[in-house]
Amino acid sequence: MNLPRGAAMALGVTSLATLASVSLITIAAAQAPIAGPSASAEANPDNWPSRAATLAPDPAIERRIDDLIAAMSLEQKVGQIIQADIGSVTPNDVYRYHLGSVLNGGNSDPGGRYNAPAKDWLAAADAFYAASMKPNGKLPRIPVIWGSDAVHGHNNVVGATLFPHNIGLGAARNPDLIRRIGEATAIEMRITGLDWTFAPTLAVVRDDRWGRTYEGFGETPEIATSYAAPLIEGLQGKIGDKDWLRGPHIIATAKHFLGDGGTHGGKDQGDAQMPEAQLRDLFSPPYLPALDAGVQSVMVSFSSWNGVKMHGNRSLLTGVMKDRWNFDGFLVGDWNGHGQVAGCSATDCAGSAIAGLDMYMAPDSWKELYRTTLAHARSGSLPVARLDDAVRRILRVKLRAGLFEAGKPSSRPFGGRFELLGGPDHRALAREAVRESLVLLKNAGSLLPLKPGANILVAGDGADNLTKQTGGWTLSWQGTGTNRSDFPNAQSIWEGIDAEVTAAGGSATLSAEGRYSHKPDVAIVIFGEDPYAEFQGDRPDVGYDDAKNLALLRSLKAAGIPTVSVFLSGRAMWVNPFLNASDAFVAAWLPGSEGGGVADMLFGKADFRGKLPYSWPKASDQTAVNVGDADYDPLFAYGFGLTFADKGDLALLPEARSGAAAADPGLLFGAGKPGSGRRLMLGAPGALSTNPGPELIEARGADRAAQEDSVRLRWTGAGPAVAAIVEDAPADLSRQSNGDLALELELKVDKAPSADVSLIMGCGSQCAGGFPLRAMLSEAAKTAKWTRIAIPLRCFEKAGVDMTRVETPFSIATSGALDLVLSSARIVSPSGPTMQCK
Repeated sequence: MNLPRGAAMALGVTSLATLASVSLITIAAAQAPIAGPSASAEANPDNWPSRAATLAPDPAIERRIDDLIAAMSLEQKVGQIIQADIGSVTPNDVYRYHLGSVLNGGNSDPGGRYNAPAKDWLAAADAFYAASMKPNGKLPRIPVIWGSDAVHGHNNVVGATLFPHNIGLGAARNPDLIRRIGEATAIEMRITGLDWTFAPTLAVVRDDRWGRTYEGFGETPEIATSYAAPLIEGLQGKIGDKDWLRGPHIIATAKHFLGDGGTHGGKDQGDAQMPEAQLRDLFSPPYLPALDAGVQSVMVSFSSWNGVKMHGNRSLLTGVMKDRWNFDGFLVGDWNGHGQVAGCSATDCAGSAIAGLDMYMAPDSWKELYRTTLAHARSGSLPVARLDDAVRRILRVKLRAGLFEAGKPSSRPFGGRFELLGGPDHRALAREAVRESLVLLKNAGSLLPLKPGANILVAGDGADNLTKQTGGWTLSWQGTGTNRSDFPNAQSIWEGIDAEVTAAGGSATLSAEGRYSHKPDVAIVIFGEDPYAEFQGDRPDVGYDDAKNLALLRSLKAAGIPTVSVFLSGRAMWVNPFLNASDAFVAAWLPGSEGGGVADMLFGKADFRGKLPYSWPKASDQTAVNVGDADYDPLFAYGFGLTFADKGDLALLPEARSGAAAADPGLLFGAGKPGSGRRLMLGAPGALSTNPGPELIEARGADRAAQEDSVRLRWTGAGPAVAAIVEDAPADLSRQSNGDLALELELKVDKAPSADVSLIMGCGSQCAGGFPLRAMLSEAAKTAKWTRIAIPLRCFEKAGVDMTRVETPFSIATSGALDLVLSSARIVSPSGPTMQCK
């Protein structure tokens, strides 16, 4: 495809070269074939512990289900087993297609606003409920249920109480605390009209590279097994009580069945490669007390066992869970997980239902899946007995929860009591949970507890940063893109420290960079991982790199200032250099909304009691270090944790990385996030930020081959705007340019540009070069297919870019409207034709 010659509109860039031509290649979004069933992936239910049904069948409920199924149309039955995301479904769709359930994915919110107020959630719940109950001829009315990932409190809603993530709760070793957290979470969900949570996660995590490590309580079944029943009873109430599944309680979900924390290499949605006995003994124990406590739904794992996807493994879903364990609730899928089953797609998969799945989670694929599933039911390729069984299970849970008589969500107990959302009692509970979750790893010279009357410097990029403190699954799927104003009922760690020090007559100074005018008595440095969720948090190793905060710690040490490190992370990590540079070191995990709980511990309002739920690595490549291993050799063992009375000195540790897997230097953007050391910035030219607001340009997660593995960029046309990948430090790409590498983009254009568009590479003030894109993007919009664009780096060099100091590897700029989805951006040896430049 030929592009127009001449200079491109550059929004302030003065020197741009011309293009000769660029070739486009359509990219097929095909996945690698999945191995078919084999003997090694066939469980023998007789080898698993047997258990009696939790509840005897209730004749009245079963008769009512019989009557409902007899009165339902085939279309209505199919609708009951399909769940749609609120970002892709309307209340009218729920009515028209008889949908049994909706969910809000991590980035789906009422009105498409990540910070939609609580009242909008309640109004949306009422609207979906009303649609499901609207008369439709003689068909029975069946209330819709709404599921949400409330995994550390009601974390999708502004103002809710945010508890520590599960990794921190695992350190607390306190089942009663867990029960009370479940109770508080259930009430806050009821306030906004929701009646079903996709929690608790009962994963046993064996490789800390996994991006969901912080969702697991620990590396052995011990903690999750002790927590499953109290947490589920906190959420659902106790079987036999009048308020079981109703009133202040909701429906809970045990997930992800099975082996999600044991995948090879810690890869999310990967393959658990192990014998059946290991799968059973390591990963299934927490599910038994969950079933005993009456959990009503179980979510099936994205992952595979010995090459076969769990969403299609009948021996486990039906053979073990339903037949051997007598589970009479329903099995719900994970986000389009059925589409990964051999022979299936997201829009056509009778195989999952035949294997035992009762409810498809089909967030954006629901309409076509409804059509194909209905066709399978009519033809008999989905047996009517299996369809009726799935519907029976869903109706059973809805009847047990009293949903047929409950009325609209705003009329139910706690509906609309917004004063209880993030209320004092729940925040006090969250603060207690923070206190119990912190683990003291080093306390040289008994530096802790600190005296609040001292002159204290508080530094580090996590000190006054609720986004970092709360982690993933907080208002957005990745927990990113939030502002301080999005946390009205929260306290940052700095705010907690400042309150303690001010009350004691001391002096606290906040400086993220560690600057001070008068030498402090002590410094507290708060730093750690940036937020992530699911596969976007997968890592090549467990080494923590943070040159800026390490330099800060070393400078404080050189100045003779005693220093306490507070480390925020979703996993145990190799931090030897940081331990050496700190006098005291606290593993704070992801504490949530109550930073005051961290301050309580630093100033001795309570003694440390947290114990490691994960073994702490002594080397950066020690990614799978678990108690009981034959070669078990951690830096800090599972269960380690100091108190103030313990001798907390630590010998100098080696600081060399061990076989570290380096980050891909050529990855600019992939798997839904910028590459290591890079940021996605948006906004007007010269005024870029990570979260500028939607007036000029906005970015939202988008799906290609997996959930939100891409980003949708939408320019409104209200004025000049830029989307850019920015380096944390200037990069020298001269070697790559000389080596004929190219900037390769994979994108899909949903709306053609209304004005000129430029692709620009920047190298500092008044240093840039690029090319026009409008004709290319307009052509791509006609096909609506994934498109590859490759431009040799030497073309940018010829256009005026200083390749020794690239600050912006690429940016897309326009003053018009444009809507595209970016899947990846890499600096690579090109995989196909590239443009030619002179």
